[in-house]
Amino acid sequence: MSPNHHAPSHPTPLDPAQAADLQQRATAVAHHAYAPYSNFRVGAAVLLTDGNIVTGCNVENASYRLTVCAEQAAIAAAVSLHGPGIRIRAIAVANLNDTASQPCGACRQTIHEFSTPDTIVFFPAEAGTIAETTIAALLPAAFLLTNS
Repeated sequence: MSPNHHAPSHPTPLDPAQAADLQQRATAVAHHAYAPYSNFRVGAAVLLTDGNIVTGCNVENASYRLTVCAEQAAIAAAVSLHGPGIRIRAIAVANLNDTASQPCGACRQTIHEFSTPDTIVFFPAEAGTIAETTIAALLPAAFLLTNS
């Protein structure tokens, strides 16, 4: 079975302190973003099912297409540190621009690759609030491959 074909695990929801910690870590790492072109600094904090938390930030490039999003940077770091079997319990995204911003389509697919349908995704919403949803709600028609 490929990693993106897991049944929902119905994890215990994050308590408010865990959610706040994850959001704070995402905001803190956004300060490390390399964003000289857009000045849109983004951070992500990934809570793995084993309790580890890994962060990442966006890294822009003069060839805009080569920019790496914060979510992808955090997930790549988690795989590098903990191996290809990682599973994401929750991910928080923050930016320093006080702007509503959901994960982009590519990031949704990357999150999905290492998630169950009920993986929690936090992201900046309107009026400075934090939205909470699941990866299944953000990406209801995820691209899937089967290993046959």
